[in-house]
Amino acid sequence: PMVRRVASQNLGTVAEAAIKVGGREAVDGTGDESIVVGTLLPLYEELAANTQPDSVRLQITENCVALGRAITTLDNGQVTAGTAILTDRVLPLVVSTIDDRSWRVRWTAASKFADVVGSFSSLPGAMDVLVPAYEKLLQDPEAEVRTAAALNLADVARCDALVKMDEGPSTEGEEDNGAGGADDGARVKVAQRLVKRVTTLTEDDSENVRAALAMVATELAPVLGKEETIAHLVPPVLLLLRDATSEVRLNIISSLSALNEVIGVDLLSQSLLPAIVDLAEDGKWRIRLAIIQHIPLLAEQLGVDFFSDKLASLCVGWLGDDISSIRTAAAVNLKELTALFGAQWANVHLVPSIAEIRQHQSYLRRLTAVQACSMMATAMDPVQA
Repeated sequence: PMVRRVASQNLGTVAEAAIKVGGREAVDGTGDESIVVGTLLPLYEELAANTQPDSVRLQITENCVALGRAITTLDNGQVTAGTAILTDRVLPLVVSTIDDRSWRVRWTAASKFADVVGSFSSLPGAMDVLVPAYEKLLQDPEAEVRTAAALNLADVARCDALVKMDEGPSTEGEEDNGAGGADDGARVKVAQRLVKRVTTLTEDDSENVRAALAMVATELAPVLGKEETIAHLVPPVLLLLRDATSEVRLNIISSLSALNEVIGVDLLSQSLLPAIVDLAEDGKWRIRLAIIQHIPLLAEQLGVDFFSDKLASLCVGWLGDDISSIRTAAAVNLKELTALFGAQWANVHLVPSIAEIRQHQSYLRRLTAVQACSMMATAMDPVQA
């Protein structure tokens, strides 16, 4: 098994090198005349068999990606014998990993699925096979597999191919009619199909899955466009903003820039506020530190009026945190806000609250206030400072 494992680990590299050296003859020949058909594919199929140990089957996805990348690069978008090889013999090997008995094999497939799409999406009909397989990974019994699949969501959704619209639970009888009913009206972008899975993932039992989703969900917005984003993506994003786990809320707030570019954050502002306040008071100091570091970006997105009314006092409040790192980050944050909104804004909304700290009995709090003022002064015009 150890020898077969090492052989499997290097099979993809060998395949790429053979095609690079042999060129078209390595792929288009028949039987023994073709390195790919006569030598490599039998090895691929043998090492992908269920009788092989898990350590050998773990390499299936990566090897298929390497072979697919090499052949599609050689074909350069043309339909050739290499296209038939990938569609008929290599693609089924990739799809077989989705149902593998070992969760480690399924996890490997999930973590590399964006690469799979990159290598095979140009093949006719390939995405009609790969998208349902990916959706199955998003529903895998193992949370680790679902987490790895969720992290690839945005990259998979960026594929330009059109796929059949998911009509809910399908039966084998419906699949028989699929080829005949696959008119242009029934086909949508990959992102339009996958966005319907986002809501389901927001209710996942594993907080790791939800946290992974929160990192990438907003990246679907530029692909979907404004109307689709408002209709299908904003509702699950709002659910993530109200998630019980602080890491999930932090991840979604950290990734709002992509959503802001498409629809702005006006639709989210009222939901953002309680989420930010909760994170600002989170028991884990690293969570509080992370949200402080994202405040300048949020301030720019929310606008000066909303920020002044709802969050300015919160930023000054961080100067009184029990953790030294939080107080230092809060001082830096006030400097960045001053640079963003201007010295006049700072004099009205920040300085009066900071001045009150002068009466605090703790010298550390008073020292932090002095440090904050000195940092803010560097961001002001000398006359205004």
